[in-house]
Amino acid sequence: MVATRSQGKLRELRALFAGEGIAVIGLDEAGIPVSSEEDDIECYESFEENALAKARYFRRRANGRAVIADDSGLEVSALKNAPGVRSRRWSGRTDLSGAALDAANNEMLAHRVRTVRDRSARFVCAAAFAADDREVVAIGEVDGTITDAPSGGDGFGYDPYFHVTELGMTLGVATVDAKERVSHRGRAFRALLARLRADGLL
Repeated sequence: MVATRSQGKLRELRALFAGEGIAVIGLDEAGIPVSSEEDDIECYESFEENALAKARYFRRRANGRAVIADDSGLEVSALKNAPGVRSRRWSGRTDLSGAALDAANNEMLAHRVRTVRDRSARFVCAAAFAADDREVVAIGEVDGTITDAPSGGDGFGYDPYFHVTELGMTLGVATVDAKERVSHRGRAFRALLARLRADGLL
């Protein structure tokens, strides 16, 4: 089970795991109702701690089903690596979700970097697995720069403003396959799968 309410993230991970011959289901498919507690899970100062906390929480709610979860975020060098672990909640708009929240966060990003020369940034993802008494965490990163204006509408979150050095385009323009190949999330989950296979858990 993938511990996320984000349909964009679920779509990406479903494709990634399908390529590995593994079927995954989302929280809604697993019949896990939304709880107000979910807003308080990611309260730690590192991506690793937040990813593990999310995996543990939803594993308890899923009656022991194996769970994968992640915590990821954007780190902008000139902003002292902000928004970092606060990426999803950076705008402070607790009244918004989905595309509306993405738009509010991106508006803040554009405002904060408008006079900044150094636009270097990176996306970081911690992918976690929790089942029985085993827990595994892996990290993935991708370098890039923040653009002046958004480009592309196929991604989510900060994707339209994040220009990937390796691809020569923003994650908002990149195809699902290209994004899976170089993205922080793709790299983190491929590393996680490799660890799980090496440990005989898959």
